[in-house]
Amino acid sequence: MNAAKIPAACAPWVRTRLRTAPGIPAALAVLVFLTAFLAAAFPRSVDAYETKALRHDVTTAAPGQSVLEVATPPPSLAVPRPKREQVMREKSLAGVDRALVTSLPAPVRADVPLSSYGVHTTKPIVAEEPWLPRPNAMPPQLHYAVPSALDRHSRLTAGRWPTTHGEVTTGTREVEAAVTEETAAELRMKPGSTVTVPTQNGKQVTVRITGLVTPLHPESGYWSVDPLYRAPSLTPDPGSPTPVFYWTATLLLASDSGPALLDTTGEPELYWRLAPDPSGLTAADVPGLRDAVASLENGPELLKLRAAVGPNTTLTTDLDAILDSYTAIRTAIGPVVTVAAVGIGAVAAVVLLMTGGLIGARRHHELALLRSRGGSLRGIGGRLLAETAVAVLPAAALGLLLAVLLVGEARFLPALVGAAAVGVLVCLVLPLRTALGHRRPLLHGAREDMVDARPSRRRTVAELTLLVLAVGAVAALRRRGTSTGSDADLLVSAAPVLVGLIAALVLVRLYPLPLRLAARPVARLRGAVGFLSLARAGRASSSGTLPLLALLIALTTAAFGGSVLAGVADARDEAALRAVGADARISAEGGLSPLSDGFVRQVRAVDGVEDVTAVRIEYGTPLAAATDVRSDTKRATLMGVDPEAYARLARGTGLPAFPAATLEKGAGKGEALPAIVSPALAERLGKRPHTVRSQAGDIEIRVAGVLARTSAVSGSEFLIVDAKRLAQPGPTTLLVTGSSLDGEQLTAAAREAGPQSEVRLRSAERERFVDTPMQSGAERIYGAAVVAGAGYALLAVLLSLLQTAPERATLLARLRTMGLTARQGRRLLASEAMPQALLAAFGGLLVGWATIALLAPGVDLGALALAGGDPSTPYTVSLRADLRSLVLPAAGVVVLAAAVAGVQAWWASRRGSIKELRAGDTR
Repeated sequence: MNAAKIPAACAPWVRTRLRTAPGIPAALAVLVFLTAFLAAAFPRSVDAYETKALRHDVTTAAPGQSVLEVATPPPSLAVPRPKREQVMREKSLAGVDRALVTSLPAPVRADVPLSSYGVHTTKPIVAEEPWLPRPNAMPPQLHYAVPSALDRHSRLTAGRWPTTHGEVTTGTREVEAAVTEETAAELRMKPGSTVTVPTQNGKQVTVRITGLVTPLHPESGYWSVDPLYRAPSLTPDPGSPTPVFYWTATLLLASDSGPALLDTTGEPELYWRLAPDPSGLTAADVPGLRDAVASLENGPELLKLRAAVGPNTTLTTDLDAILDSYTAIRTAIGPVVTVAAVGIGAVAAVVLLMTGGLIGARRHHELALLRSRGGSLRGIGGRLLAETAVAVLPAAALGLLLAVLLVGEARFLPALVGAAAVGVLVCLVLPLRTALGHRRPLLHGAREDMVDARPSRRRTVAELTLLVLAVGAVAALRRRGTSTGSDADLLVSAAPVLVGLIAALVLVRLYPLPLRLAARPVARLRGAVGFLSLARAGRASSSGTLPLLALLIALTTAAFGGSVLAGVADARDEAALRAVGADARISAEGGLSPLSDGFVRQVRAVDGVEDVTAVRIEYGTPLAAATDVRSDTKRATLMGVDPEAYARLARGTGLPAFPAATLEKGAGKGEALPAIVSPALAERLGKRPHTVRSQAGDIEIRVAGVLARTSAVSGSEFLIVDAKRLAQPGPTTLLVTGSSLDGEQLTAAAREAGPQSEVRLRSAERERFVDTPMQSGAERIYGAAVVAGAGYALLAVLLSLLQTAPERATLLARLRTMGLTARQGRRLLASEAMPQALLAAFGGLLVGWATIALLAPGVDLGALALAGGDPSTPYTVSLRADLRSLVLPAAGVVVLAAAVAGVQAWWASRRGSIKELRAGDTR
């Protein structure tokens, strides 16, 4: 008979611990929850903005670039005529369209409502009707198309829809068509007009216009892939020695009229225009999408298309070029974002280590007692692992769940790996670090400060190894940069972290020395507070490396993130200023029409306008006299300015100072005008007078000064003279400055001056540089990096102070029994905390500034700052130190340290000393 199972006499360990001390597991769970959320949200955020950027690029690209156009000629003359006609009919074209849509290789998908198919002529046919307009005495040349579903993509505005009467064949002599209102207006067409189309057998086909239509979505691929569907165009005659133009347009035939085009001289072609559907695309699909497009253009998939459509089928698209542009920007932005991820990941790991150390220190005596009573390391470690897992694993799972709910359109696996890494790190670090600290018996009351601790050889070797890695990472980042197009290198991305790590190790070794030296003269002064605070700060715990390391890495990460955002903002301001020249720019089209003085006064009266600078700009001015101008004559931009006003504009926009006095020096009669020129033009013209051809005639100039750049023009060679000395001084451009310009009033004023006037605002130009989800997503990540870095820095300070709080409370209790007042106690705690806090703040500020200075040459923010920026261009956008990101987190560290010390001193003064004096012999 089996004995009855006797229940355990003691309560379960984990349940008992959680019931008796729920505060520490709850705080640890909150920290793990936040860290796991960040670890899971980062890869999902990157995936999300990369996916949105891919869909944005495909959606906003011109339909002529993104569409997949399948084309094939009609069957050869060897095929029987009825079969050739059948291929050109609507039913056959629709069947092939359905087959093409279903046969596209993944992840390529067609957007069926935006796709179209039909028949069109590839060669224009001359229309000899006398009523058609003939610019330069050239008759128009027309295309003919039979597009699908014309009634679903347009609205009838006059006449009736074109239809077919009976079955259309090659023998049909009249078909109906429609044209858009723009085509009808330019070519003088109306319902009832007819156009004769010659055929190869000498007969003619009459095309009768029955209706006028207006496109419902003119920007869609149906109307934009071939712009002649929507509007006619004046085309230059390539065979004429002089500029001669003729009209080209497309007439839209009725559905099922394709066979009528077989015998025409227009060389008809069957086409299927498949608009890509980006709604299901993700960033992970880019390699597969690129391979699928390449296979469709010239690979196995093209062979499948030819088997379904015809042996001469071709597929053309510029979707691969869109993918190349997307990949280039993604590759340029990726390493910059990785730097932020590595920094935040490193500081989060250090803070988690600090948390484990704090919990282990609080339970040191408890675990030492278990060890002394026969507890094994495995048993103690297992109990700690169970305690930790109960609080940590659900918190990590909740962090992952929150990240998945808040950030959609992203892969789940990277987020799972990030959250799991946080949970595993905490579950392993706390038991291992705490249990291994008890593998040998420790003497009670052994010192743990810097006086007793001596760096071992292993530590010295490890620090030297880290120093070599940091130097190598910084050198690699400066040499290779982040815009080389290679994948992110973790060693290079960890450069800011390694710099902060080396700085922390150096400061930990050095900072006790000046404090001990300062304590000697203070010891001679009256009062014990100053000496005690400096002596205790100089004998800080040897475990203070982790708090200092966390602070330096967090402050460095926050400073680096702030510098990235500041550099991006500066680059956009600079690019907008280069494009506009001031806060607003008003000019006539081509810069040729002078603006009246009344219009200038009207602009000055607009709300927000502070100053208006009138400039005359003549583009393409030949650098030669009128008699010597040839087609290959070098040209530049001639500018006439008011020297004083233009100098004031340069000062207001932050550009290099304009030498107004140089232009104001009078030129005698018959002498050359002084001119300020660009560097390349100065080298070309030299010091001798030179004649240039202005719009009012030849003028003689001499180089009086050189200016690298100027407000009115950018990207071209220029020469600036005093406008009063030109034969035609009337301004063509107004450069407006003001802090809060009213764009609508400026536009209204410009419209009154003439329809050719154009208004450009610096603010609108700046917004143009941030129009991609990839840029805005990367900026949000850096903004989060700044906030997270500052938050982890403050948390590191709090954990560091909490770790030594019991020791300080016992010290105050003992000193109070010796006569220390409450005020002196507050001074003592504040003076003890300030040296470490000031060290961390000053060190973080210095390391952050040094990191930015070291890494700035290797970090190119061009793709992140400027929309559509090409990473291969020589123009780069570099980091710059941001004062707020450097100073505010560092100041927060000092303020928090002082606040915690003050709160602890206040709380200790309200409590008695009996508990602290009986709690043990903590020293």
